[in-house]
Amino acid sequence: MTATESLLTIESAAGVVRLTLNRPQKRNALSQALLAELHAALGRIATDAAARVVVLAAAGPVFCSGHDLAEMVGRSEDDYRAIFSLCSQAMLGLRRLPQPVIARVQGPATAAGCQLVAACDLAVAVGEATFATPGVKIGLFCTMPMVPLVRAGPAKPAMEMLLTGKPISAQQALAWGLVNRVVSAAQLADAVGEFAAAVLPPGPLVVHLGTEAFYRGLDVDEAEAYRLANAVMTDNALCHDAQEGMSAFLQKRRPQWTGEGRGPK
Repeated sequence: MTATESLLTIESAAGVVRLTLNRPQKRNALSQALLAELHAALGRIATDAAARVVVLAAAGPVFCSGHDLAEMVGRSEDDYRAIFSLCSQAMLGLRRLPQPVIARVQGPATAAGCQLVAACDLAVAVGEATFATPGVKIGLFCTMPMVPLVRAGPAKPAMEMLLTGKPISAQQALAWGLVNRVVSAAQLADAVGEFAAAVLPPGPLVVHLGTEAFYRGLDVDEAEAYRLANAVMTDNALCHDAQEGMSAFLQKRRPQWTGEGRGPK
């Protein structure tokens, strides 16, 4: 199935949904219209039982250049709040999606484009890709991109990117934890496909429980993280798929996944 919207291409096959930013002539800048389409698409995917992995890609040589600055000059306070609120909703949509999200980075990811990569659960980039938060150079500090960036890697490298605005290489992004894999352009399609297949879950419920706990655990102290993990893992253990998976392992057979939640108490 393939559906094409004006600014976002959506393709779905074998449980993998690919979202492609489709403004190559504008370096895939995040206009309000594109952000709205992305946010709406994520809302639909979140409730789609057939969607098990999401790949976020981009058309053309640039992954994403950030906000569309043509929409950012001379606006009112309410306008700016609306733009950044929409951006927050889209980024949180990526973070809260039940399915794992892989960024397919084929070129530069700048400002809110870097934010997109950091907001995804996983990322594969070509060696030529660069990553930057250069807002400080134009008088608009990349405070919004900072939110997922500082959660994706160490604080001091993130602060260096934010304060200097200088781009980092794909290899540096790998070393800092912003991306998971760096490959050649010729290998990108296969690498993303292999990565998607590797994380393709037996059902969305277990992955959603785990990823939600992962991000919630980042924001609390260690003792609270253990309390959270206890509650989530208890709920997980009571799910059909966990019971089936453990039983299948002990019985040395292939599990029969259903994606169902807890059975009756």
